[in-house]
Amino acid sequence: MSKTLYFYDLETTGLSSSESRIMQFAGQRTSLDMKLIGEPQNILIKLAPDILPDPRAIMVTGITPQQTITDGVTEAEFLKIFHKEIVERDTIFVGYNSVRFDDEFIRYLHYRNFYDAYEWQWRDGRGKWDLLDVVRMTRALRPDGIKWPIVDSKPSNRLEELTKANGISHTGAHDALADVIALIDLAKLINESQPKLFSYLLNIMTSKKNIESLINNDIPFVYTSGKFDSEYEKTTVVSKLVSHPKRQAVLVFDLRYNIDNYVNLSVEELVKAWRPEDRDQPRLPIKDILFNRCPAIAPLSVLDEDSEKRIGLNKNQIETNYKKLEKVKINFSKKLLEALVILDATQEAKYSNSNKLVDAQLYDGFFGDGDKRKMEKVRNTNPSDLVENSSTFSDKRLNKLLPLYKARNYPKLLTSEEIAVWDKYRTEQLLGGNEFSKMKIYFDQLVELGKSPDTNKDKSFLIDELKLYGESIIPTTEY
Repeated sequence: MSKTLYFYDLETTGLSSSESRIMQFAGQRTSLDMKLIGEPQNILIKLAPDILPDPRAIMVTGITPQQTITDGVTEAEFLKIFHKEIVERDTIFVGYNSVRFDDEFIRYLHYRNFYDAYEWQWRDGRGKWDLLDVVRMTRALRPDGIKWPIVDSKPSNRLEELTKANGISHTGAHDALADVIALIDLAKLINESQPKLFSYLLNIMTSKKNIESLINNDIPFVYTSGKFDSEYEKTTVVSKLVSHPKRQAVLVFDLRYNIDNYVNLSVEELVKAWRPEDRDQPRLPIKDILFNRCPAIAPLSVLDEDSEKRIGLNKNQIETNYKKLEKVKINFSKKLLEALVILDATQEAKYSNSNKLVDAQLYDGFFGDGDKRKMEKVRNTNPSDLVENSSTFSDKRLNKLLPLYKARNYPKLLTSEEIAVWDKYRTEQLLGGNEFSKMKIYFDQLVELGKSPDTNKDKSFLIDELKLYGESIIPTTEY
């Protein structure tokens, strides 16, 4: 079977992939040259009554919880559709900022519902591709044939701005299906305007092997990332320093800068400069590139005179800084790895929390083969028999997730004892913390939105609907 692209987009209750939920999923399969294959999917997913949406997200999408409950399917039902109709062999999942956002939501969705969180995107020849960095690199290196918007005197790569500037129909921005169709049309435009670059990025960004091959050549290469300055079109030239000790990744040095300014820093000074507490402080020009995040990279040969001007970097400057880096790379990298140990320990201490919800524990470890077989059994078991007939899992997370899975997806099948447990859980989640409870914060946000001068008739309707929804899920039993 030949490769296909599956463009997809989500609308969610908020920004946190572990705490928020998907409200709308939309997608369309195409050939590699963006010819439509089959009909699009456009599915609402029911919001369970332990989740309060961020009211600001609803003001953007216009999707109310009531709509999802009336017209949507449960998460478990959605995943059956997803794996039957969408997860085909040799599918490349495509989005816009999807690596950092949409893909994460889909992983947590799988995790909560007893599916492997990763196989949907790599097994049987499948892959992923994020067009945001494709757009950024095209703007930096080969902008001809495309109109590039400027908003508030700065380059903008927002999908709605790009479609508007290029006359692409995008009625209903922030509706998942409208965004998918607009993204396909934008991809067509880039492919038609810059076919060589588009094809190159498709081949390299969707292949971890190709990514590793270019990076591990130990020669400078072009790299585009949202972490870089928009003044230089989010693009620079970097050189590999050292492989990351814990991840499938490398640490690279930005050759826009002179290593002489950093080579004599102590380990402690490197730590402070790498992740400064003050965001306005200059950062150490070091970045990690993860092989599985489909980075936008290209050989140095893509730089021509015009693109050098756009990214504010010429080959003489690159060569000078690269030669200096090569002389000190080994010793500098050793200090850098020592600094990384300190940074990682600090991060682990900051984010490790034994009391964090099981919903947020996806990255606490992989599930073993034995538990994976039991997860499949859960998905295929009659819901009314889930707790009684399901084997005990080796991984404690799955034992905690099981009653939540049943309550969220099959609430009508709960026993009286299970209802009591579910109500207690919701009470703790929604009302715990008194004046700092999620429910109190939610209603306070609605009051503030109601006072905003930007609140029109449509937004007032949404605020009223959100008030009604919040009132409808307030737990009534006290413990």
